[in-house]
Amino acid sequence: MKTKIPKPVLILGLISLFTDFASEMLYPITPIFLTTVLGSSMTIVGIIEGIAEITAGLLKGIFGAISDKLGKRSIFVKLGYSISGIVKPIPGIFPAIPTVIFSRVTDRIGKGIRTAPRDALLSYYSNNNSGAIFGFHRSMDTLGAVLGPLFALFVLYFFPKNYTLIFLLSIIPSFIAIFFTFNIKDVPLNSFQKHKKIIITFWKSSSYKYKIILLLLTIFSLVNSSDVFLILKSQNISNSDTIAILGYIFYNLVYAATSYPAGKLADKFGKKKILIIGLIIFSLIYFIFAINKEPLIVWLCFVLYGIYASSTEGIAKAWISDITDENFKGSAIGLLTTLSSLGIMLGSIFTGILWDLFGSTIPFLVSSFVSFIVALTFLFLKRI
Repeated sequence: MKTKIPKPVLILGLISLFTDFASEMLYPITPIFLTTVLGSSMTIVGIIEGIAEITAGLLKGIFGAISDKLGKRSIFVKLGYSISGIVKPIPGIFPAIPTVIFSRVTDRIGKGIRTAPRDALLSYYSNNNSGAIFGFHRSMDTLGAVLGPLFALFVLYFFPKNYTLIFLLSIIPSFIAIFFTFNIKDVPLNSFQKHKKIIITFWKSSSYKYKIILLLLTIFSLVNSSDVFLILKSQNISNSDTIAILGYIFYNLVYAATSYPAGKLADKFGKKKILIIGLIIFSLIYFIFAINKEPLIVWLCFVLYGIYASSTEGIAKAWISDITDENFKGSAIGLLTTLSSLGIMLGSIFTGILWDLFGSTIPFLVSSFVSFIVALTFLFLKRI
């Protein structure tokens, strides 16, 4: 049976595609630009990324709740994408460490403002097909994450080391995304005026199922460290920067291709089942990365990693939206994304420490073991 994608969902998908195109043009070249052109230390690079991700993580929960309280979604979508789009090219105009910091952090502020209200909008347009809706959006978003780095490599091939040009070119997809936001309309919410203390009201009204899902996914996020570690591990195995980067791009391609089908399968067979499969695949991938020494196996791992990703993030949001009152969807999804972001940040620090102390095998085995336990817990808990 074919699933019809509503026009607003298609527009939101296009917005995410062009926004991620611009973001992923810059993501791999920004640390190189900072260190080789601007003379930044690796400590500054780490501080910038840490501040950026903490900012985005906290704001996702805050603006999810605010959008519920005001009964408005579209204004935060427009504001968030516009802020991110406007600041991206600034380092190309004024190449300096302070402008990179301002651009990167402000871009993440925009992400924090828009994410939960946008996901709440997506859930509104689902009709017993939330998996397909979130899966489609994830596919569009991740397609941008494939095209962006490829375009950056293409530009650098013809204009070697011209990183400022890439920053300047990011204005094109950014402004296309902003243009599409003006087609986003609000949806009717009628009970927001009853809830002055929206967060307290939301938490008290939340189901046992939501709280358990939130707890388990937060625990999982603590061992789901930054993808940077997968890239570094791949580089260690293959002794090739190119293979590591292309492997990451290939993962995003698989992620984009499988997100929509995974969402449709979740609608048909249940989101819990698909999420469990995704967690088991994650556990397997990290176990293989821990013990593998063959470069060819790296490609298999990135294929599986794309399938894991398509079976979890969008599916989790769809599952949450299914069990949450429409007036609290922003708060519910926002809290999930906030705790997951903070968990990944803490998990990345923990992984880095274990890597430095014991080598790469131990942190990968820890992630494999804990994620498998989380999957088993989901499997045996009958009330969710």
